[in-house]
Amino acid sequence: METDVGMAAWRTFLTAHARVTALLEDELQRERELPLTWYDVLLHLREAPERRLRMTELAAAVLLSKSGLTRLVDRMYAAGLVNRSPDGDDRRGRWVMLTPQGKKRLREAGPVHVRGINRHFIDYLTPEAAQGMTEALARIVEAAESER
Repeated sequence: METDVGMAAWRTFLTAHARVTALLEDELQRERELPLTWYDVLLHLREAPERRLRMTELAAAVLLSKSGLTRLVDRMYAAGLVNRSPDGDDRRGRWVMLTPQGKKRLREAGPVHVRGINRHFIDYLTPEAAQGMTEALARIVEAAESER
């Protein structure tokens, strides 16, 4: 691939991600008073076995540093959306669990978030473009994960 074309794709990807993420954040905050990062944490916990993850697993899933996640989870705990407990198998580890209040907030915010994804992203893709994008990004993710 020509370098200029590849760099244009990269810059456009970054710009699109930043703009759409900002729109999704604004909508969730305005309509449900829920930051996008909180929504992301709640979603990962809801999808996890037993609705819980170790802090290290959660940090990898939401792409935050451990210190950034600790502060985020502290705020979510204070709001009653998650609980924390020690990991019995690893004294240094901690579990983060979804609470009923967290599940309720996620359920309330879900339609706002899905509407935003459709409006700001999916509506601009043909099925063919979506398939091509999915395949290309999956290859990039796979390659990046194999280098870690």
